[in-house]
Amino acid sequence: MDKDEVWTSDEYGESHVGRVGTLLEDGSSPKPVYFDSNSCAFGWEVRHWSVYDGGTYPRRPQAHALHGECSCGWRGEPRIVDRSTAGDLPLHEYGWDAAAASQDDWDRHIMAVEATTVPLPAELETLLQDVAEAIERLGHDTPIAALKAARSMELIAGRTAYQPAHDARKLDPKQVATALGLNVDGSRALLARFGNWDYHG
Repeated sequence: MDKDEVWTSDEYGESHVGRVGTLLEDGSSPKPVYFDSNSCAFGWEVRHWSVYDGGTYPRRPQAHALHGECSCGWRGEPRIVDRSTAGDLPLHEYGWDAAAASQDDWDRHIMAVEATTVPLPAELETLLQDVAEAIERLGHDTPIAALKAARSMELIAGRTAYQPAHDARKLDPKQVATALGLNVDGSRALLARFGNWDYHG
């Protein structure tokens, strides 16, 4: 089992999963660290940046830098982990600034992805935001009514997206994926859901 901390966005889901990546002094990425379990025959692999502290049991390499990584292949700027003033502090404390900067880099990457997607008309963006806020307000006072409203939105999405999904299926899959900010598998799954056909990625 791989223990790690990842970031996702509601908009892009599994197409853009971020994490803090670790770099060694030679620029390579270390393998996950395997920890044995004392209570059973199983253990687990960990690649969270904080385990790469140069420890000896189990043997762990020393992190030289951290950077943001995304499942789409994007890699952020290396952030050097400064050990010169760390003293006896553990890596998860003296490396925190580099890890936080790496997450900020991934956030900016997601903003860049958003900038490449097909824009919505401004009036539709405003209308969708107004509807979302109205349903949220309704939920505070009348939760069942808010559920009914959300269900209505779900039905509207199904009806209005059916034909566009079939039309988009005829286009270049990579262009469709880029316009939606998804990977190809993610965009194909989305089209299949709205177009009501089977898809097995």
